[in-house]
Amino acid sequence: MNSKNLTAVVTGSASGMGRAATVAFLEHGWRVIALDVTDTAAPDSGSGTFISRVVDVRSRTAVEEALSTVLGDDERLDAVANIAGIYPPTTLDSYDEETYRRIFDVNVLGVANVIAAARPYLGEGSSVINFASVDAFEVSPGQLFYGASKAAVVMLTKALALELAPQGIRVNGIAPGWVETPGNAATGRMAEAAASIPLGRVAQPEEIAQWVFTLAQPSHTAFMSGEIITLSGAAVIRQ
Repeated sequence: MNSKNLTAVVTGSASGMGRAATVAFLEHGWRVIALDVTDTAAPDSGSGTFISRVVDVRSRTAVEEALSTVLGDDERLDAVANIAGIYPPTTLDSYDEETYRRIFDVNVLGVANVIAAARPYLGEGSSVINFASVDAFEVSPGQLFYGASKAAVVMLTKALALELAPQGIRVNGIAPGWVETPGNAATGRMAEAAASIPLGRVAQPEEIAQWVFTLAQPSHTAFMSGEIITLSGAAVIRQ
């Protein structure tokens, strides 16, 4: 199939790994519907078609309306990459109800909302890629609710892989460790993080984006669904 006939939705597209994934799809000639709470600037590179919509993934209706402005009833989505996420620090002593709801509404409900809104356009061979985190498997101090939300994304991914399998729709996840994004850089812990990683460095957003693109292609991962790929530079070793 000609890549110019393929369409992907990418959330969190304005920066970091969402931005890198958007560029990866465009460089391979895909049409990208870029969703973020802030306007996503058009990348300079790539031969694909770029379409930006400002939308809050916490609202299923808003996502449905955004997609309907781009896609006709007979159009198809080939990939959905749920990359939008937030990670304000929380502990038992510091959390409040508003922060809890914001974390889970963006990181968990937002994933479900986007998949539900995209569902009418998904079909045989379509791929959904959800972003979890290594914090779903290991405790990161000061990230009480973020880790819990990403653990929820892991189970949501597995449950939806089972639910959507009869339609030939694959659902997988990516669990990155430390990645050189603006948000992570703002923590001031990048050098410390790199020193703790066996490979001796943090990941680049483009490295994660290549895995998103790989999972989006049925020719590469046609029999893969319900799996979580952990990308941690060997910092997380689990059975």
